[in-house]
Amino acid sequence: MKRAIYPGSFDPVTFGHLDIIRRAATIFDGLVVGVACNAAKEPLFSIDERVAMLKQCVLDVPTIEVVEIEGLLVDFCRAMDCHTIIRGLRAISDFEYEFQMALMNRRLAPDLETVFLTPQEAHTFLSSRLVKEVAHFGGDVSSFVPGHVIDALREKFHMPAGQQS
Repeated sequence: MKRAIYPGSFDPVTFGHLDIIRRAATIFDGLVVGVACNAAKEPLFSIDERVAMLKQCVLDVPTIEVVEIEGLLVDFCRAMDCHTIIRGLRAISDFEYEFQMALMNRRLAPDLETVFLTPQEAHTFLSSRLVKEVAHFGGDVSSFVPGHVIDALREKFHMPAGQQS
């Protein structure tokens, strides 16, 4: 069984993430979506909230498992019996960082491969950071994230249900 892992902070999950997740799920027999804590970022949502939001998004795909990542990604891949890491590339600006990470992961675990997927063109500009910024200022994010994520953003930013977001 070929299993892959798609790691990320998913703070919050966007339609761009979901596009990569759903396409990767068609390529591999099983896909683990690993929700990570990024020490360089202060998340808006707790790890448990992010895992719950993602699980709700992929309820209809039984080959997808959503879990929290603990420790080093390469060690986590071994523990989950995954031999491929999926990474999304939105623009050329993502490439340098992702390429460095792929090379580091290969050095730490030569048996792991990294596969880069690009999202549909409609989602190439999307980032969780931009979604949070737009939502924070009351902008409409309905074309960027699922409805339950909009509700969670409203709650975090203490917005009434009728207000945009």
